Amino acid sequence: MGKLAQLVLHPLELRAAIQFKFFKQSLHPRQPTNERETLKHCYELLALTSRSFCTVILELNPELRNAIMIFYLVLRALDTVEDDMTIKPDIKIPLLRSFDEKLNLKSWSFDGNSPDEKDRQVLVDFTDVLEEYHRLKPVYQDVIKDITHKMGNGMADYITDEEFNLNGVATVKDYDLYCHYVAGLVGEGLTHLIVEAGFGDPKLEDNMQLSESMGLFLQKTNIIRDYREDLDDGRSFWPKEIWSKYADSLSDFSKRENYEKGLDCISELVLNTMDHIKDVLVYLSSVYDFSSYNFCVIPQVMAIATLATVFRNEKVFETNVKIRKGTTCYLILKARTFEGACEIFSYYLRQIHHSCPITDANYIKIGIKCGELEQFLESLNPAPHVPPGATIPQTPHFVKAERKRKLDRELVPTLAIESLKCDVFLSLVALGFLGVIYSISS
Repeated sequence: MGKLAQLVLHPLELRAAIQFKFFKQSLHPRQPTNERETLKHCYELLALTSRSFCTVILELNPELRNAIMIFYLVLRALDTVEDDMTIKPDIKIPLLRSFDEKLNLKSWSFDGNSPDEKDRQVLVDFTDVLEEYHRLKPVYQDVIKDITHKMGNGMADYITDEEFNLNGVATVKDYDLYCHYVAGLVGEGLTHLIVEAGFGDPKLEDNMQLSESMGLFLQKTNIIRDYREDLDDGRSFWPKEIWSKYADSLSDFSKRENYEKGLDCISELVLNTMDHIKDVLVYLSSVYDFSSYNFCVIPQVMAIATLATVFRNEKVFETNVKIRKGTTCYLILKARTFEGACEIFSYYLRQIHHSCPITDANYIKIGIKCGELEQFLESLNPAPHVPPGATIPQTPHFVKAERKRKLDRELVPTLAIESLKCDVFLSLVALGFLGVIYSISS
């Protein structure tokens, strides 16, 4: 089904797509005409490597925009070295382990990637990245360098791990560690940047489990979704400790006669992923700058929507399952307030719960987990659920959420005007359409 047809069949998503495209207001518009050539080029590299990340980074507060853009490009360069199977291990491993040391240099580039490697240009033009890296505040440079060191060495460790290369991820503990290196560390770095900028609760740095969960929730969701793609590429990231309960080989799930067992396996993987949701919600309630919050929340609401989409979905074994573009627009607009994000999580948790048949091997556990998370969501905003005059328990999580809701009220006028403009536009379009129909019929 084409994208236009999908939108027409889902009117709320069509409206969201129109509002997102034509009426959504940027809080911090970038001014490229005032930028240095090296900085402009870095943003060109960003757009070349990821349109989705580029969109949200461009809307960040200027205090953090360049720092997070450079952070992304440095890690993209690192990942491009690690992903390229044409680079020999005797070159790749030392480069990964010493990549953070390249950040001490004023000029350095690498053209050893395959011509087919889509992001190789970041490494070829890395001197421009270094130029802008050294213009960042020293505290931001330190965060980027530290995470680059940890991630580069983690990548090198996995390359030299023969068991992992032969058989993939073995245990749930290994699964968590792998996700830590590829995603949890990114969350750690972003947390330090947000706190150093004064945009989030300083206590976030005292509880890195929250930022770890932010990364792991995203990565585990993607790993479930990418089953077919990884299988075709000869990679294995579903932990054997889980999938071996349902099949003798991970590839067995690609056979139609094994789909039912595969769906049970997916439900256990989803159950494991949902363990991170409480931390995700607490983290989001602790980010106060609106643009930084948007940067954090958008991937998370996309992840919960994707998790509900892959849950007991046979298409996972056949193709890469994605949510609709219109859904994406709707989620981005609604999640701009913490209350909206909580409603999104609640909606998709109910969807997972209601789509779990009693025959699912994890039926009871899924029900308990969804109920537990629904109760937690209610505890963050208990007002609609308590009798009039009743005292609301002032739990630490409620206090954080209430502070975030109060901050969000500053956005209400802007969001209301944006929505009104979209509604007026749609009304005029509808009137114009009816006028055409009337003229033809009369």
